[in-house]
Amino acid sequence: MTTMNVSLPDALKSFVDEQVEKRGFSTSSEYVRELIRADKDRQKLRNLLLDGAASPADGVADEAYFAGLRKRVRQA
Repeated sequence: MTTMNVSLPDALKSFVDEQVEKRGFSTSSEYVRELIRADKDRQKLRNLLLDGAASPADGVADEAYFAGLRKRVRQA
């Protein structure tokens, strides 16, 4: 694992320390790694949503469409 040093103002360092204690992280590094993973997930979701919004419409989202989705979910 590679090491990265980050400088924080006192107020942010205090916030990180609070979060480590309140949320059950072992270290501040563990907390920061979790934040980075969550940010990566958010970016991936955002890109998927943008790709979907930019794609052409593929039919009407009517009752039959949602009934089909429900059926597929129940079968999965």
